Amino acid sequence: MIKEFQEFISKGNVMDLAVGVIIGGAFGLIVNSLVGDIIMPIVGAIFGGFDFSNYFLPLSGNVTAVSLEEAKKQGAVFAYGNFLTVVINFLILAWIIFLMVKGVNTMRKKLEKQKEAAPPGPPPADVQLLTEIRDLLAKRA
Repeated sequence: MIKEFQEFISKGNVMDLAVGVIIGGAFGLIVNSLVGDIIMPIVGAIFGGFDFSNYFLPLSGNVTAVSLEEAKKQGAVFAYGNFLTVVINFLILAWIIFLMVKGVNTMRKKLEKQKEAAPPGPPPADVQLLTEIRDLLAKRA
């Protein structure tokens, strides 16, 4: 069982997946910071400082608080503002990732076109020498 586990772990796909998960986690932190620290303040400034996170409807008569955090302590609330904030963050994040993937795909296409357009270089010296020897032997036969 240990040997089988070692074979499983040593396969390239598992290591690639592990690297992808680690890089994905780090990338997620970068994107969250981009959205929370750079984009959302700009959106807030454009729309007059909207902060949807404290928008809620009380579901209990005991709820009299103004902030969502205090209202949750008093009773059940329908926190639609927090949901709107998460949806907006998701849409912004999805748009950023879409633009990044589109940029990477554009770069890949350009690199592929450059590889196709580039004429193949001369063969290495040893291959050229072997080709000449082959041609000479073919003439003698």
